[in-house]
Amino acid sequence: MSGTYLLILGHGEAVAWVLREQRMAFPARRHAEVSRLEPGDELLVYATRGAWNNPTRDRGRVIARATVASPVTVLDPPVTVAGREFASGCRIRVTELAPFGGGVELAPLVPELAAFPDPASWSVRLRRPLLALPEQDAARLRGLLAEVAGTREEHLAGYLEHATGPRAARAV
Repeated sequence: MSGTYLLILGHGEAVAWVLREQRMAFPARRHAEVSRLEPGDELLVYATRGAWNNPTRDRGRVIARATVASPVTVLDPPVTVAGREFASGCRIRVTELAPFGGGVELAPLVPELAAFPDPASWSVRLRRPLLALPEQDAARLRGLLAEVAGTREEHLAGYLEHATGPRAARAV
């Protein structure tokens, strides 16, 4: 049975790379956590409020929906994104993407979501690349995202324009 995960990205260049390449990469120390991902699993892509370098202005938002398209494997050689090295990864297929600056703000929904049993310390659960979501949480976030999202092709350019790093805006 397929699972649904919040895929947590905390850097704009990483967000742009994931959306552009339709791949996800994970640090070596997290391989055990991410090895349970399987083709067909759903990912709700979450950009943290610090992803765009202005956490006082920006809000953490679910910005995309994707499907895992390949098993997680060791990357040889590892890939470097946003100055960090990643040792494993998988292909994904982005099926929905909110316009840049849009998406589903997560903080106001936390008290309603079972994935965050202690709303007072909910952000601690976002200090990892993946967070398994109960189906009722996934359905709620999926429905809210569908109200504001379009296709990857419609909205990708906005993310590439706002990403940091010299190679982020490379052509799709």
